[in-house]
Amino acid sequence: MRPVPAGQRRRPTYADIEALPDNVVGEIIAGELIVNPRPAPRHTHAASVLGGVIVGPFGRGAGGPGGWWIEDEPELRLGVDPDYEPLVPDLAGWRRERMPSLPTTAWFDATPDWVCEVLSPSTAALDRAEKMPFYARARVAHAWLVDPILATLEIYRLDGEGWRMVKTHRGDIKVRAEPFDALEIDLAWLWER
Repeated sequence: MRPVPAGQRRRPTYADIEALPDNVVGEIIAGELIVNPRPAPRHTHAASVLGGVIVGPFGRGAGGPGGWWIEDEPELRLGVDPDYEPLVPDLAGWRRERMPSLPTTAWFDATPDWVCEVLSPSTAALDRAEKMPFYARARVAHAWLVDPILATLEIYRLDGEGWRMVKTHRGDIKVRAEPFDALEIDLAWLWER
């Protein structure tokens, strides 16, 4: 997308997102409408597999503690900063004790307890420099950054006003990663080539 000079641009609205074609994802980041094509296969594979691994034990309680809502690409309207809303993480999770039922709207206005962004060459800079600080301002407790090309999982915990990196995992290994450390995750499944 080509930027418009600051004096000539109008503030994007949700109507701008609704007007986009179905083959793109739109978000409002730093007061600008950001439009990206649908993710590439490695990106969608990593997000789909990770969601599938977590939903059973944490969303359904199958072989794990349950107690979570885990959602793919939820639209977040948290009321924290209109220059950064709506945002769409690749995955997000809410503890059911904080959000007992799913909203009846097409978006979520409750802050997630966990978000996950799957990095791609076209979105990694925005995910790191814009979305991660927003998630900290919104008081998301845990964040993961997954890079299917570099085969890495970065785990962050909210610490005061910003993020503290807990651990970076790389390669075809099995890990326990907070807040889902009750489950061992085989990262090789995310990077299947």
